Amino acid sequence: STGSIAIGDNPETAYVFNDWKIGGHGWVNIGKAIAQSVNTYFYTIGGGYGDIKGLGMEKIKKHLEQFGFNNLSGIDILGESGGFIPTPEWKKEKIGESWYIGDTYNASIGQGYITVTPLQIALAVSTIANGGILFEPKLAERIIDSNKKIIQEFAPEIIRKDFIQKNNIEVIRRAMRETVSDGSARSLNELPIKVAGKTGTAQFGGDGKTHAWFSGWAPYENPEIAIVVLVEGGGEGSSVSVPIAKEIFKWWAEQKIKDSK
Repeated sequence: STGSIAIGDNPETAYVFNDWKIGGHGWVNIGKAIAQSVNTYFYTIGGGYGDIKGLGMEKIKKHLEQFGFNNLSGIDILGESGGFIPTPEWKKEKIGESWYIGDTYNASIGQGYITVTPLQIALAVSTIANGGILFEPKLAERIIDSNKKIIQEFAPEIIRKDFIQKNNIEVIRRAMRETVSDGSARSLNELPIKVAGKTGTAQFGGDGKTHAWFSGWAPYENPEIAIVVLVEGGGEGSSVSVPIAKEIFKWWAEQKIKDSK
């Protein structure tokens, strides 16, 4: 990838969309693009550039909604937000402006008008981890009495499955593992279990502030736990949220070892 993408024929008035790394990352595939958070790769995949057409906002929205975004998850507590995925029609009606390719570029990296909740990210990550099944989240697995007798169990309910090809899911799973083995979350290699995940640094407001994100699961081969760490206004996901995730995974792994004895 190059270090930036410029829109417009006149260099003096062109809109420039930069990668976070000055000079870019060079040639990358999807695995490295995810592991290294290569913005320009996703600008191109989402909005297109040169001879590459790109998905376009309609398809981006469709795929995001398949993973549960722009919808309530159905979790059994009050006050949930469904987030928001914009459309060109919405922008024209609410803001009075046309939709530009730059809007699609921003949406391609989860920026711009898109809003999501940590729960939605957790569900999407769980879906990738388990091979492509989107479940309705439950606050509790079961209710037990003081004698540990089961009063009520809450069985898993499937929202959607078979909506993405298995080989595509596996490509993303491997890429999220590469984020840990050789990407922006390398400190998680020190854990006693294999972890996969993705860091995120989301800009908000107009003064350069960012939310720090990490989402991931463990163990990599046989997932049992998925987590999301969001530090609002915290900075970069790799340096702020990953250390928190590391402590959570470490505690979980230690409990697993204790329970097995």
